[in-house]
Amino acid sequence: MALAFLAPWPALAHDAAHDLRLPTIGAAPDFTLTSQDGVRVSLHDFRGKVVAVAFMYTYCTDVCPMLTAHMASVQEKLGSAFGSKIDFISITVDPERDTPDVLKEYAQNFGADLKGWSFLTGDPAVVHEVGRKYGVIAKKTADGDVDHTLLTSLIDPKGMLRVQYLGVRFDLEEFRGDLLSLLDESK
Repeated sequence: MALAFLAPWPALAHDAAHDLRLPTIGAAPDFTLTSQDGVRVSLHDFRGKVVAVAFMYTYCTDVCPMLTAHMASVQEKLGSAFGSKIDFISITVDPERDTPDVLKEYAQNFGADLKGWSFLTGDPAVVHEVGRKYGVIAKKTADGDVDHTLLTSLIDPKGMLRVQYLGVRFDLEEFRGDLLSLLDESK
């Protein structure tokens, strides 16, 4: 389930018809979490690359699998840029259940190319704080699900947060185009 909260950023999307460059929201909040391989990963490790950061959890039966599948389809369309110049990061909002092994199996089930896609977990308080800094609110329900803001953020190679997509129904071609646009800007 996704809650419909808005991020505390001044802009959530862009209007490409008026400006060819994507807006700059501000410096992307850094974090250090644990990958599906049990390795510590920080956002600053991705400097020089375009990064899409999404929040999800593996036990979700609603929108998270849809978002992950959408990202996997875009991964395929990015060709050789994926993993070398563009990376994806999926951060769990359910770190108590989403261990590195659970995240690795989830990634494999969706055909995620782990050379360019990290699935991250960590201490629940740290994960909650990372989500909060990105505008994601997550709350466990009585049945163990996690209601959360479904937010995907694009970060440019300099570490600047440029665009945030709210929900799962954003245009995948626009998403792919925005990733490539940020890559072109950095040349």
